[in-house]
This record gives sequence, structure tokens and C-alpha cells, in this order.
Amino acid sequence: MIVKIQPSKVSGDVHAPASKSSMQRACAAALVRKGESIISNPGKSNDDIAGLNVIQTLGAEVEDMEDGSLKIISDGVDPVSSSVNNGEAGLGIRMFTPIVALSKREMLINGEGSLLTRPMDFFDEVMPQLDVKIKSNNGKLPIKLKGPLQPKDIEIDGSLSSQFLTGLLLAYAAVDAKNVTIKVNNLKSKPYVDLTLSVMESFLLKVPENRNYEEFYFDETPVMPTEDVVDYTVEGDWSGSAFLLVLGAIAGNVKVEGLDIASTQADKKILEALENCNAEITIRDNEIEVSNSHSEIMGFEFDATDCPDLFPPLAALAANCKGTTKITGVHRLTHKESNRALSIQEELVKMNIKVELDDNLMLIEGTKKIKAATVHSHHDHRIAMMCALLALKADNESTIDVAEAINKSYPDFYKHLQQLGASVNFQ
Repeated sequence: MIVKIQPSKVSGDVHAPASKSSMQRACAAALVRKGESIISNPGKSNDDIAGLNVIQTLGAEVEDMEDGSLKIISDGVDPVSSSVNNGEAGLGIRMFTPIVALSKREMLINGEGSLLTRPMDFFDEVMPQLDVKIKSNNGKLPIKLKGPLQPKDIEIDGSLSSQFLTGLLLAYAAVDAKNVTIKVNNLKSKPYVDLTLSVMESFLLKVPENRNYEEFYFDETPVMPTEDVVDYTVEGDWSGSAFLLVLGAIAGNVKVEGLDIASTQADKKILEALENCNAEITIRDNEIEVSNSHSEIMGFEFDATDCPDLFPPLAALAANCKGTTKITGVHRLTHKESNRALSIQEELVKMNIKVELDDNLMLIEGTKKIKAATVHSHHDHRIAMMCALLALKADNESTIDVAEAINKSYPDFYKHLQQLGASVNFQ
């Protein structure tokens, strides 16, 4: 799909999309919890749909409710097929693989798109320690494994992603692990671990003791079975909403409803960046308003090591700031839907924005002369949304190729831009 965007001023209210981080964790928790769960405000992105497909393959029943919520009934992991496909969901493949390994059945785990090139050798190293037989494609998908996984004291590397830990925590909780510890070295994205633990608690699963993010200890206390129905509401998504908030800072006035200021989502730190660049922010109950009506936004410094998904909206923000912005955490961008550091640089340069990559640092020089261009999403949802924001500030009409990449996380993104008054046309 090709999208053409004209320079536009924006103004208005929009409701935050559902968080796929929250939604996918809720799907996994509803699967491993035996009983009935209700998921309210469910997400509808491609990654969310992939998560629902996975839990149904693993034995859960999913029913659409009249009010838009989902009812999930599960008796634990009991696959109805020997093959699981995670689509292009990075969280999904890392989180569900240990859960799939709870089954005694030999299972084939696969994915699509960029997921096929992402490193999965973590599982080659860890799964055999948990009595799981595994064979990968030289550290990549597809993966064939056979459990059942046996919780044991293990030590893992958390430097690539916290999502591997999330899967292990849920798998250990599913079998009521007792007196075992997962030790983690160099854990990244700690706020997402907080989200995992919060979801586990909401679904009445056994929650380990968090020892300064270095050890997660499951004690000897057994989890008592309950017939209570869990009712979980998926949070508004700070990752997708970051683009809307940045939009307000660079192109008008935007109010975003449905964001929890107390959320554990890592990308809530976008507020810190907006404050640092001198944007005008107003926080009310269930609503955040960002405007550029009175002040000039300035270059800023920001550490995105624990929130790497913020790089694309931060890049769009930095391009519109006066001066140079310095963003740390580039090393976290290699294994995304694209090599995101190079994708950001390539597309910004097309639009007359200078970007320098210096090891773990990205430097972006702001400009008042953003040039219209034909840009490409690199099949990366966040790159597509970044390009859309820049196009709204360009000197003429810009074109985004493979613009449908947004469906991975935020399928209503262009619709919401139109709702705010942006000129967005589809071909």
C-alpha cells in the first residue's frame, strides 16, 4: 500500500490504541491459567491476532463477547496441532516458546517476515537445561522442540531482550515452580519485566520474588486453585501513542485519551523527552495534551536503552527541534523489524535531515526545511509512522511505500491522523 501525505496542521482528540505488550502478555497468562478469563479492550493489531491464534493452537478457547471483550477458557497448554506460527511478533516468539515447551508433544515453532532472521540461539542454550529437546535452524526459525519443560535453577543473559525472561517466568508459573531461581545478567528493558509481573498477578498466577532484577525466585508456597473469573483490561499503548504525542509537539495540538500515567510500560518515558525539548504538556485524568502553540522545541539528550521502540518517534521529534539531539541506545536497534538505526538514518536523510551514528549514539540535527520525498517503511511499522509524522512537516506531498506495515501494531494510525485533520490519501 502507498500512502500520500500533505503538510498539515493537526488538532483534536484521539483514543490511545490498545497496548500489544499488554495484550499479548494477557493472552499468554489466560492460556497458562486454568479457568475463565475476560480480556477487555483487546488489541486488534497483527501481533495481537497472532497471539490469539497461538493460544488457540495451544488449546485455549476464544469467544468474542457482545461488548467487544474476549472470553478465554483454558485448561492449560494442550496443543491441538503440532505447529505454531507467531506471525511477525517478536514478543510472541520469545514469550510463547517456553510455554509451548510445557507440552509433551513435539512441536514446530515458526514465524514470518523479519522474524525469520532474528536470532533465537538463546533457546538452543537454555532449553536443554530445562530438559527440553530442541533443534533450531542454526539459531533461527523454525524451531522444533519437545518437552515437557522442567523448572530448574538457571542463569540467563538478558542483554538482547527481556522478552526471553518473560516467557520463562510465565512457563515456570504455569507449572507452579517451587524453590527455583532464574538468575539474569545484564537485563534490559526492566519496565517490561514489571509489566509481565503485573499481568501475572492480575491473572492470579504465581509471581516470583524480584531480587533487584538479578534473580527471580519462585518459593515453595503452592498456588491454590480458584474458580474466580479474571477480568483484565488491556492498557492504552504508550508505544503507539508516543507518535501522537510527538505529533502534538511538532504539528499542532493533540489530546490522547486512555493512557495510564502509572503504567509500567517503558515507553511512558516519551513524556520525559517531550519535557526535555520544551514541549507544552498537560496531564489530566485519563488524558494527555501536547501542543506547540507557544514555545520553540529544542534539541535534547535522551537514553533509550530501556525503551528502544521510542527511537522512531524521538527521531521525528528531534528533526523538528532547534539544534542537535543525542539519543543513546542504538545497540538495541539491530534486531527489530528492520535494522532500525540504519532505517531511521536512510529515511531521514531523504528528507534533508542529518543523522549521525556513532557506536551507541544517534545524533540528529533539527531543521526547519524538511524536504518532501518518497520514503519506505522497510516493512517496519514504527518507521512507517515516523515517516508519516515527518511528512506532515515537509514542504510538499510525501509518499510512503509499504505503508501497511503499521498493521503490525497500530492499524488505525492513518485513520487517527485523518481524525486529527491530517491530509492522508491511500493508493
